[in-house]
Amino acid sequence: MSMAAVGLLAGMALGFAGYFGGFGAFLLVAALGAIGFVAGRFLDGDLEVGDLFRGRDRGDRRR
Repeated sequence: MSMAAVGLLAGMALGFAGYFGGFGAFLLVAALGAIGFVAGRFLDGDLEVGDLFRGRDRGDRRR
């Protein structure tokens, strides 16, 4: 499935949740979608647990 189709489905789900359930349902669907996205990336092997807690490495860090 293309990313455009996934974006379309996510937008439609958020739109329906916002229309029928109000702003609280909109936020709940958005949060659960984000959690599902991170879980899917983790299960696909594109993301490691350490990536969630580790900051970006910068070569120009000064203290």
